[in-house]
Amino acid sequence: MTIKAEAGSNNSYPGATTKGYILVVEDEPHIARFIELELQHEGYQVSIAADGIEALVQSRQHRPDLVVLDLMLPGVDGLEVCRRLRTGSGPSLPEIPIIMVTAKDTVLDRVAGLKTGADDYLTKPFAIEELLARIEALLRRSNLGGSTSGSVGGMERLQFADLLVETPTRQVWRGKKEIELSTKEYELLVYLLRHPRQVLNREQIYEAVWGYDFEGESNVLEVYIRYLRNKLDQAGPRLIHTVRGAGYVLKEI
Repeated sequence: MTIKAEAGSNNSYPGATTKGYILVVEDEPHIARFIELELQHEGYQVSIAADGIEALVQSRQHRPDLVVLDLMLPGVDGLEVCRRLRTGSGPSLPEIPIIMVTAKDTVLDRVAGLKTGADDYLTKPFAIEELLARIEALLRRSNLGGSTSGSVGGMERLQFADLLVETPTRQVWRGKKEIELSTKEYELLVYLLRHPRQVLNREQIYEAVWGYDFEGESNVLEVYIRYLRNKLDQAGPRLIHTVRGAGYVLKEI
């Protein structure tokens, strides 16, 4: 199959009628467009990021089901993007499958990619059929894995104890009580729900919820934690706890 560059890109975001939402991080436009068209033909929603920073921003704004990540990127390279996605120094997505696609094919390169957190590694040039097969395998494995998130009828649900969030509708329940949250309260809660029982420091939360260039008041996180606690604690025992000198954790007492 001939790779042909085409102007423009119909980037789109996840919908219930698709097989999943895939973020393709690739700085070569003709390769990115080729992968995008093939994935769309297979029924996936696709978005393209041309560099590492754009990939991290898009991952924070629209949580992908899988990331196809080029290793050699301008600015922040693929290894660093993968590290930030896995460790929380960006939009932390520890459970999201990542396939590294790169021209680097030495054993050391593959080991570095896998140790950084990639689930699979595919070298260029590659057959699109192999990439599609690997994507399907990783998504199938991901859907079988146990976590606090799940999908029912195309709707993602995040649950911890008696706290439930349905992300497409942004509805939040504590037991049988529906809770109204502001945008930032909701984004903060979702971030905590994606990392249950994990102590998250201020820097991790600021980067994931407010963004890399956040320069607001130094106590804004404490303010929103208080807002969120006030609403959640009215319907049950406290779930968001302060770990002094370390950060915050979502856990049961």
